[in-house]
Amino acid sequence: MEDTRKRIRKFRDDRSWSQFHTPENLAKAINIESGELLEHFLWNNNYDKEEVSDELADVIIYCMHMADALNVDIKEIINKKMDKNEKKYPVEKSRGTSKKYTEL
Repeated sequence: MEDTRKRIRKFRDDRSWSQFHTPENLAKAINIESGELLEHFLWNNNYDKEEVSDELADVIIYCMHMADALNVDIKEIINKKMDKNEKKYPVEKSRGTSKKYTEL
């Protein structure tokens, strides 16, 4: 994974794009790319896996750029959030239901 992260950073840095990678711009880019991902599921569930994978990759790449811009460790923030999720959604209350934690 670290090689991939370095490749993504190099791609950005070789093009001097860091100047555009403010948290605000990256949040917008993540949202736009997420919309493009969602578009593949509009009206039906027939999707092209290659195209969906490309859009998913774009979302992940922008998320990695956002982590850099915020100077946060992805593994650390994911584990912190999972700790919170495990408390909000205990297995005994949430298994097999899609209810939000406020409804459990």
